[in-house]
Amino acid sequence: AMRRTPRSADGMTSRTIAELSGVSQTTVSRVMRGDPYVSAATREKVLRVLRQTGYAPSAAARTMRTGSTGIIGVVVGYVTNTFYPELALALHAEISRRGRRMNLWIADESAGHEAGERAALTAVRERAVDGVVFTTVTSGSVALKEALERSAPVVLLNRTLDGIPADSVATDNAAGAEDVAAYFLAHGRRRIALIAGAREVSTSCEREDAFRAALREAGTPLGDEAVARCDFAYEGGRGAMTDLLQRCPDVDAVFCVNDLIAFGALDALRGRVPDEVWVVGFDGTTTAGWDAFSLTTVRQPIEQMAAVGIDFLLQRTEQGDGDGDGYRHERLRGELIVRASTDRESPRS
Repeated sequence: AMRRTPRSADGMTSRTIAELSGVSQTTVSRVMRGDPYVSAATREKVLRVLRQTGYAPSAAARTMRTGSTGIIGVVVGYVTNTFYPELALALHAEISRRGRRMNLWIADESAGHEAGERAALTAVRERAVDGVVFTTVTSGSVALKEALERSAPVVLLNRTLDGIPADSVATDNAAGAEDVAAYFLAHGRRRIALIAGAREVSTSCEREDAFRAALREAGTPLGDEAVARCDFAYEGGRGAMTDLLQRCPDVDAVFCVNDLIAFGALDALRGRVPDEVWVVGFDGTTTAGWDAFSLTTVRQPIEQMAAVGIDFLLQRTEQGDGDGDGYRHERLRGELIVRASTDRESPRS
């Protein structure tokens, strides 16, 4: 048989890729979509030819042929909080693995929160993306509500909103907060405080409510003086901790509803952690493991969140809303990682 020689990317088509790979054109399409049911051997055969030829399908041609852009929009917020860049990287890896590309919009205060969300909505309306993953919406998000009214494919990641007709994927925030409460109580902490965030943000609300309920059920309810509220920021955490120390000078444990707040609290308590006061955060950011912080925290399973979220979104974009199956709300278990902010003997990693 004549040995096929890979051609240049110029003039290359998926049919040519199929011929060079010895598979059908449909199989090539399935590989490029990241179809999990393609065998590993077949996938590698096609990917080898794609690498050799440098072939990439024209986005415009793909949109005209299939009605799909192959692009997934992602809206993240508060990039000063390293959780969001880490979540964006996990989403990028997952989207790339499925043969798609990612468009990223930042919706934090510096960029104009609604402006980022509206840019994503415009992209959906103009069919520049197939769907959008929202990671940072609040209960007052006008852009999200408009997107849902237009039946745009949307998935909420790291957020939940009651009554919203959209799939959602989040860490089980309540279970994580209950783990923190149980950890404090099991180690004899009784003068416990909480630094919470805005009530319109589901992650903060769920963590706060579950933590309060767990302590109340254990007979050690939080008094109003033991609760501070602040922005999701280092400065907010530091200021809130300073205020708490004035109101509750004998505090021996503090739960912060995210790592960034906890970093500020640690600095306000410098020299007193963990011998006098324990500090626990929530998110499991890479920064939390740095020696300067060594923060005990509930680690969110961001790779799993990204995988499930993109699964949900692609099912919506490829199959529509189905036959009345309803919307899925997946909750994933986080893990309490113990470090030196509560246990001096724990490894600093």
